[in-house]
Amino acid sequence: MSLNKESPIPLYLQLKEILLGKIENCELKPHDRLPSERDLAKEFGISRMTVRQALNELAHEGRIYARVGKGTYVAEPKIDQNLQVLTSFTEDMHNRGLVPSAKLLEAGLIPASPKLATILHIQPGTEVVKLERLRLANDIPMALETAYLPHHLCPNILQYDLAARSLYEILRRQYKLRLAKAKQTIEAALANEREAELLNLSIPSPILLMERTTFLEEGQVIEYVKSAYRGDKYKFHVVLLGSD
Repeated sequence: MSLNKESPIPLYLQLKEILLGKIENCELKPHDRLPSERDLAKEFGISRMTVRQALNELAHEGRIYARVGKGTYVAEPKIDQNLQVLTSFTEDMHNRGLVPSAKLLEAGLIPASPKLATILHIQPGTEVVKLERLRLANDIPMALETAYLPHHLCPNILQYDLAARSLYEILRRQYKLRLAKAKQTIEAALANEREAELLNLSIPSPILLMERTTFLEEGQVIEYVKSAYRGDKYKFHVVLLGSD
């Protein structure tokens, strides 16, 4: 393909679309090395600055990544998570043909703080399960997740292998709990030092902060979870319906 230098579309955007097309058509696969700036400039008859603009756009969108002194490579496609369905991380990864796993960073019982008690609809000081896990897909860190659950709704849950098993699967199968709905918020942020270290990110790096409160059919809160997702690995989508 060639660039149309008579087109009102900037040359760097045309080049970006050509490279993006090759990525989406699998002509360039994840972790394939892209031609150098010099080679692309020569191939398309444009300046290296124009090539750099196109590559910067693709990098900003998480489609390519650079290795210092080694070149630019095609990134793994982002995980596209549907916000309309209540699923666990494990279920999401299995649905995408990826192998989920987790590293258990903390698991124990704590007294509910006034703020946590308000969220979980319990009395301050009530026993709460705290579970912090690093979530991975194909051994790549994807999210840092901290969950809080009222212990009386899932007594002795710490006896289960919470690193290997889905929390939602345990709640459904072992405790016969029916998860009915969840309220969730998402905002963009920059990773702090601990998040960056655990998620293998440099500083500064974008993350998506998510908070979810999950309810049982009876209206009780079963879980409050705070998660930090890698901004370069995740995107979320939702279907919006038009109003009358």
